[in-house]
Amino acid sequence: MAGKKTADEANRTRALRHLRELIAALDRRVPHIERIGEMAIARDAATLREKALARIAQIEAVDGNRSR
Repeated sequence: MAGKKTADEANRTRALRHLRELIAALDRRVPHIERIGEMAIARDAATLREKALARIAQIEAVDGNRSR
């Protein structure tokens, strides 16, 4: 059972790292308003960022509940 717990923790840690990398990449992106479709891309990026933040909160809440 300890091996399973360690694997689950590793998976959560990896997921959190990837989500934070995604958010950082989205934050670095500079919109080019003059390009066709750019406003839709910027809106989609903002939505994706919010979903990533929500997923991080969800994962961290599960981690917090496990440590109790």
